[in-house]
Amino acid sequence: MSIRVKIWGCRGSIACPTPTHLKYGGNTTSLEVDAGDQKFLFDCGTGVRNLGKQLISSNMKHCDFLLTHTHWDHINGFPFFAPAFDKSRQFDIYAGHLMDKGGIKFIFEKQMDNPMFPVPLEAMLSKLIFNDFQAGENLDIGKSKKTKVTTTPLNHPNDATGYRIEHDGKSMCLITDTEHIPGHLDQNIVELIEDLVIYDSTYTEEEFPSKVGWGHSTWEEGVKLCKEAGAKRLGIFHHDPDHDDAFMDKVAEDAYKVWDGTFVIQENMDFQVG
Repeated sequence: MSIRVKIWGCRGSIACPTPTHLKYGGNTTSLEVDAGDQKFLFDCGTGVRNLGKQLISSNMKHCDFLLTHTHWDHINGFPFFAPAFDKSRQFDIYAGHLMDKGGIKFIFEKQMDNPMFPVPLEAMLSKLIFNDFQAGENLDIGKSKKTKVTTTPLNHPNDATGYRIEHDGKSMCLITDTEHIPGHLDQNIVELIEDLVIYDSTYTEEEFPSKVGWGHSTWEEGVKLCKEAGAKRLGIFHHDPDHDDAFMDKVAEDAYKVWDGTFVIQENMDFQVG
């Protein structure tokens, strides 16, 4: 059985719900990945609200949240994740960058503490299990021997984690947020990626020099990494809020000319790896 991927949010930095951002979407990072009978949820950006509404109508009682990092655009949807208020459900939440910073539970509590938010984390009646690990570890959380979760550290302010989900010989990788060093392929990423790679392509090569230190990369670098690793497809991801639909259409055209394994991620895409 192949891996299923549903995109609930693919925008970076801040949500942008405007008429010029309808095709590619305005919600920030949230992905749903099904590997066999196991469901993984990546990040809790604003897109996770709609994901939660869909889960409420299902009988899914347990999911694993895999967090790339905890900048606001990747966690500020969690207080609006309706299933977390349902006492019949359980969510295991993993983060690979906070072991020396108080841990993931502390960050989620802080986000929902006065005066930032009026509803505290403890108001969520579901069973929330918080797990901290060091990016680069393999996570022993697969329900079957066919499912593996591998991680790697990424180059981002305050740190971030890249993930590979393998199931029954297929894989998908989420690599966001990360900044490349021009002329030096990140070997941590090269060694991780296979099959489908969803990659931080916030900027173009023309924009990148003025954004050094901001923690993001380009689709051009994603192509280089995929070719070096022998990956099959590159999903261009984490779109800058200033990049409207017309801009992203041009990115899609330019990237496909360079490598026909590329495509631009759109909100509500639902596809399989395999």
